[in-house]
Amino acid sequence: MLIGVPREIKEGERRVGLPPPAVRELVLHGHRVIVESGAGVGIGASDANYESAAAEIAAHPQDVWGQAELVVKVKEPQPTERKMLSEGQILFAYLHLAPDHEQTADLIASGAACIAYETVTDSRGSLPLLAPMSRVAGRLAVQAGAWALETTHGGAGVLIGGVPGVPPARVVIIGGGVVGENAAEIAIGMGADVRVLDIDPAALVHLEQRFGAAVVTVTSTRSALESEVLDADLVIGAVLVTGARAPKLVTAAMIETMRPRSVVVDVAIDQGGCFETSHPTTHAEPTYVHGDIVHYCVANMPGAVPLTSTRALSDATLPRVLALAENGLEALRSDSHLSSGLNVYRGQITEPSVAAAMGVPFVEPRTALAS
Repeated sequence: MLIGVPREIKEGERRVGLPPPAVRELVLHGHRVIVESGAGVGIGASDANYESAAAEIAAHPQDVWGQAELVVKVKEPQPTERKMLSEGQILFAYLHLAPDHEQTADLIASGAACIAYETVTDSRGSLPLLAPMSRVAGRLAVQAGAWALETTHGGAGVLIGGVPGVPPARVVIIGGGVVGENAAEIAIGMGADVRVLDIDPAALVHLEQRFGAAVVTVTSTRSALESEVLDADLVIGAVLVTGARAPKLVTAAMIETMRPRSVVVDVAIDQGGCFETSHPTTHAEPTYVHGDIVHYCVANMPGAVPLTSTRALSDATLPRVLALAENGLEALRSDSHLSSGLNVYRGQITEPSVAAAMGVPFVEPRTALAS
């Protein structure tokens, strides 16, 4: 199969769909890989590095999109890229379609098979292609929050870990999944006063067993959320509903009760955000102030550390890329976990949360693939 790796064009995105070692692995399995010139610059991989891995180098994006049977990238295709997507192609990337009606409409119109990393499952019911970036984003969220709390970046001037005689920052994490657990790990390591809210008792038990008295776990109710947000210096939104738009758990009224110049970091912004006052920002302009609260809402947070992120993502995606390259759509028919990643297929929406968000009928992936 001919596999295409375009250069990412989303603002501030420096990751790449496949690094040179992954390309070499695919070529050793008998596949061709065409990589857009400069695709690896963000991770320090030159065109020569890709050529050493036996990739073909394309001078223009159209040379990749126009030829590849399988397009492997990181972030959702931008409007100019979606125009180059065609019927019969397979797209494999993060898509986050539920809050993005325009992208969804374009993918439907393309007639392509569009597989979203974030809804691929595994035998344990987890999300193996979302988890690596969730770990990165959770860890970055605390770094970003600590940075934003500095007065030079708009914050109140609070040091996360405090110093002897001065208490540490209160860090409140909403959601105890992969993002929340990794955020808690870093916040604890920095010496913060850490609290995690979740509606799942099992998640709270896991966090308490892992971190002991270093974290306070709280069952998430509206009253608990209001109370914790009120006392926080930094609130991290780490909520995930697979494939769906994130619930707006923190209202504008709650934001108004927070301490002036405290910080919120919305890791859920790719799925629409879990703060009512959130809107996407970029690495170039990561924050804004709303209601005297600093908001950090970068929609591709792991792009800030592209080398680490690309390696972690490729480790997870490569076996699935190989399966698609070896077997094409048959890989989806034979693997229910991979087919759970199928969001759009030949004009049909095959992911229930996306269909609900769009207000259109949902078609089971197996039904769509059999038609």
